Amino acid sequence: MNLKSQTVDKFAIFVSSLCVAHCLVFPILAVLMPSFITLGLESESMHFWMIITVIPSSIYALALGCKKHANTSVFLIGALGLSCLLLAFALGGNILGETGEKMLTVIGAIIIAFSHFKNFKLCQHKDDCECHH
Repeated sequence: MNLKSQTVDKFAIFVSSLCVAHCLVFPILAVLMPSFITLGLESESMHFWMIITVIPSSIYALALGCKKHANTSVFLIGALGLSCLLLAFALGGNILGETGEKMLTVIGAIIIAFSHFKNFKLCQHKDDCECHH
């Protein structure tokens, strides 16, 4: 894992955190400030672009980390989180209901952020890891 991979891990944690914030904070802001709805952040396109951003960055960083520290469980945990996000997006509010979709999305985002955090920490503790260079 190199500096670029570390940056991608941090980026994926940031995007996952944005996803959680979007799901949990947006409804509160929409109630407190109805004009906030006009930004269009509640639309499915927001979910689409978050997924398009999270999937490649997560796969890239977790695969590099797995190659370096050989801990496949971190990659599998990340894959579980990505699966939750994809499932929430694919099934949507029509099948899961609004609450179910948000819960699955938040759970997936938290799992993804955890896997990137774990990936980052494993690399830092690996003696032959390039992270320290």
